[in-house]
Amino acid sequence: MSYCRQEGKDRIIFVTKEDHETPSNAELVADDPNDPYEEHGLILPNGNINWNCPCLGGMASGPCGEQFKSAFSCFHYSTEEIKGSDCVDQFRAMQECMQKYPDLYPQEDEDEEEEREKEPAEQVEETAPTEATATKEEEGSS
Repeated sequence: MSYCRQEGKDRIIFVTKEDHETPSNAELVADDPNDPYEEHGLILPNGNINWNCPCLGGMASGPCGEQFKSAFSCFHYSTEEIKGSDCVDQFRAMQECMQKYPDLYPQEDEDEEEEREKEPAEQVEETAPTEATATKEEEGSS
């Protein structure tokens, strides 16, 4: 006998072997072929920014969404020699807004930043002796 129960926000459905043996009657809704956001990434075919792209992680719709859109648009459409160099004010406004919401936009700790900076250097130090040893062995075998 199949049954369903609610646990908090989750709904748990138990089904029997017989339930699985009958074909499903679920109907799938076809995707809208005219959806301008379907199958596109960050930039739409017309060159505009797709603010609905999941790649933005909701940044465009949060409490600092307007500041993010302003800074990102400025950078995207920038024609300066150093791309985005004309967008400093917009990025500063976005950063100031984000600092007002530390729970939504956590800042990196300086300790974490230093650890991340150390990692590549440690990797180079670890591989460098191996390469040097291999070179000495090659020279010794000649």
